[in-house]
Amino acid sequence: MTSEIFLALIGFAFISSITPGPNNLMLLASGANFGFKRTLPHMFGISIGHSVMVFLVGIGIKQIFDLYPVTYTVLKVGSVIYLLYLAYKIGTNCTPPDQANSRAKPFTFLQAAAFQWVNPKAWAMALTALGVYAPPSPTVAQIAMVAGAFALVNFPSITTWVVLGQQMSRFLHTPRRLMIFNITAALLLVATLYPILWP
Repeated sequence: MTSEIFLALIGFAFISSITPGPNNLMLLASGANFGFKRTLPHMFGISIGHSVMVFLVGIGIKQIFDLYPVTYTVLKVGSVIYLLYLAYKIGTNCTPPDQANSRAKPFTFLQAAAFQWVNPKAWAMALTALGVYAPPSPTVAQIAMVAGAFALVNFPSITTWVVLGQQMSRFLHTPRRLMIFNITAALLLVATLYPILWP
């Protein structure tokens, strides 16, 4: 992989990581509801989990999907159901961050990492990066470079959304304001399903 292609890959990874999608909308809501520190495991789970996903897809998981096309349908249905469930969980939380709320908890590292496998945007990012920026028959080292590009820029990109959510929390100190914010975030999360429901 030439330096020019790698720089283009970094640009793609940055733009696709910082633009709205399920991960970033969930981080925005988590930053507003739980603050930066409690959202850190969620952030690391996304960043590391997605890079691992890119690597595993590159070394062979994509071939399984190509051999058994029905698995794409299973993934699509699973993604829709899980994203609707997450939207429901976000939309029904209306307890301000400074009040005790034992039911609502931020994502753990493992939950966030596992979520990448049912996140349509994460799949699109992985498949596009491997299809466009890696050679037709990439080596393990070349696949690792693609995954490494995401690891390099993803965490700083998603941090922006958490900080934005944390700053917004100053205006969300009443249950009504938080409810409106969370319902809006939930609806935006559902809206991210549009590309897979109506391609």
